[in-house]
Amino acid sequence: MSQVNLLPPEIRERQNIRQRTIVVAAIGGVVLLLILGFYFFQALQLSSAEDDLAAQEQTNNALQTQIAELQRYGDLQVELKSKQQLLATVYTNEVSWSGVLVDVSRVIPSDAQLTSFSGQVAAGTTPVEGEVAAETGVSPDLVGGLTFAGNVYQIDTLTQWLARLGQVRGWVNPYTTNATEQGARTRRYTFSSTVDLDREALTPRGRGEELPE
Repeated sequence: MSQVNLLPPEIRERQNIRQRTIVVAAIGGVVLLLILGFYFFQALQLSSAEDDLAAQEQTNNALQTQIAELQRYGDLQVELKSKQQLLATVYTNEVSWSGVLVDVSRVIPSDAQLTSFSGQVAAGTTPVEGEVAAETGVSPDLVGGLTFAGNVYQIDTLTQWLARLGQVRGWVNPYTTNATEQGARTRRYTFSSTVDLDREALTPRGRGEELPE
């Protein structure tokens, strides 16, 4: 049995339009809900990110505060190292002159008298090396020298004095620069002599083996 729609065409068109409008509105509502849901989700994500950022900034600030507090110790360490380097420079080629005087009093013969004594150390002396050292007979580590003047009885005493100078650790190349008899057949001589100092004559601090405090 066939159905016959007796409604006028205008009414049927309005119904169709109403139905399409409802469908479009429903679709629009779903899309709006999806947009709102996505916006809400993004808002939650943003809020979480902002919280994480705030927490990280707080942690960073705390670390910066700790770094600032510890920086002074780093500055002190740098200052200490700088002072140690300065002291190491100052003490380069240091000689214990009190020890030198003790050694002089120990080796001088009983019938010899010193009238003058001087010593010098050249900081940063360049060592003599290779063929130059071999040809000249100079120690490769000379750092200074000692100079003496005095009186002795008999040449043998002067010879003994020179031999004893060479027995002291760090004292090398002892020799006489002048020996003059004070009078005819007096057997008393005025002399001048020198001895070189090598690195063995230096203090451990002067050789760089001991760090200055």
